[in-house]
Amino acid sequence: MTSAPNTAGTAFLAQLEATANDRQPAWLRELRRAAFQWVAEHGFPTAKDEAWKYTRVAPILETPFQPARPGASRGLSDASIEQRIGNYGGPRLVFVNGYFAAEFSVLEALPPDSRVTHFATLLRADSGTLEAPFSHAFRTQPQAFTALNAALAEDGALVQIPAHTTVEAPIHLVFLSIPGATPLITHPRALVRVGAGSRATLVESHLGGEGEVYFSNAVSEVVLDAGAALEHYTLQNESTAAFHVALLSVRQAEGSHFAAHSWALGAALARQEVRVALEGPGAEVALNGLYLPRGKQHLDNQTTIEHLAPRCTSRELYKGVIDERGHGVFDGRIIVRPGAMKTDASQTNKNLLLSTLAQINTQPRLEIFADDVKCAHGATVGQLDEQALFYLRSRGISLAAARSMLTFAFVSEMLELIDLEPLRADVERLVAAQLRSLEVSP
Repeated sequence: MTSAPNTAGTAFLAQLEATANDRQPAWLRELRRAAFQWVAEHGFPTAKDEAWKYTRVAPILETPFQPARPGASRGLSDASIEQRIGNYGGPRLVFVNGYFAAEFSVLEALPPDSRVTHFATLLRADSGTLEAPFSHAFRTQPQAFTALNAALAEDGALVQIPAHTTVEAPIHLVFLSIPGATPLITHPRALVRVGAGSRATLVESHLGGEGEVYFSNAVSEVVLDAGAALEHYTLQNESTAAFHVALLSVRQAEGSHFAAHSWALGAALARQEVRVALEGPGAEVALNGLYLPRGKQHLDNQTTIEHLAPRCTSRELYKGVIDERGHGVFDGRIIVRPGAMKTDASQTNKNLLLSTLAQINTQPRLEIFADDVKCAHGATVGQLDEQALFYLRSRGISLAAARSMLTFAFVSEMLELIDLEPLRADVERLVAAQLRSLEVSP
């Protein structure tokens, strides 16, 4: 379902509309025109849209955002960048307000014929090779924010791993937002392809200065060829005054393996959507996520795993810890299409509420249109176990320490899934800081 643009939506578009650039290839000009026109005609999602019924986008539309411009990285230092983003020992692409920052990027430790670069120049000069990956998300399942990214993204990351190649060092994509004179909107973009039989690890960090108002509207496209394997990590630690809407779209060929790990910590309002299409027989996917809304944060997680071929396997585990007036959302769909025989799918969502005002809306769903499948799903919502608290306190442990131990035990399962040790240390530190702010420090 879509809705006609209202006054706020019309004003929002008016402040973003870009003029045509004759230096762009014809396919790109047409894509941008079509995407912007789609939003103008269909408007932005409302509570009447099933997938958006718990997330109001009015606060985004009512903010006078201006498009970010190049050059914001000039005011940053190497020391401040390293402190914010960490060092995982591999190639690193840094984007500041959506534009490539060469001075903070590291393009080393890559196997021959692998390509890790930004695509601004390639996009302007491209005769059509980037058309399919750049336009796929909008052309296949258009929605307002994905369309805006297609219409307005100027730069982004291009990762191409050739067939039968192992990239030992993790590839780190950093999307950093810093303030301007007015609230800024950025459109981070990543295009990733892993060749047949290849293996790689990719980290996406979406970060921003604390207390700053901005809007990060991100799209990542991942394609795995036959037998490819990708470990994908996403850290969302935007300013708690910012807005973050993101789409991760994944297509998997026969025998490929994809594992995604998501941590949602920042933003006043964030919506992270993951779409996975298992297009080839024997493909496997694992989706894992942790979200920790506090204060008045609203963190929305939307996942769709579509089984299109036989003998595919999917596993999904999302956990939420919600405190104060925080609001968490989990809406997960597993769709088993006709002909996807021998599907093996499971989905679990677990939530821990730490205050009487905390809210969670959870909706795990199965849609099965094939026979001979094994599918399961479930959700739980609860509070800290009073008996466990009593037991710990009876052993001389304070209430705060007991709450801390039980809460950290709940989230530690998700932290243990991180194979990349420097990243695990960073995430554990951030989660511990988040829990300290909830007065349940581990």
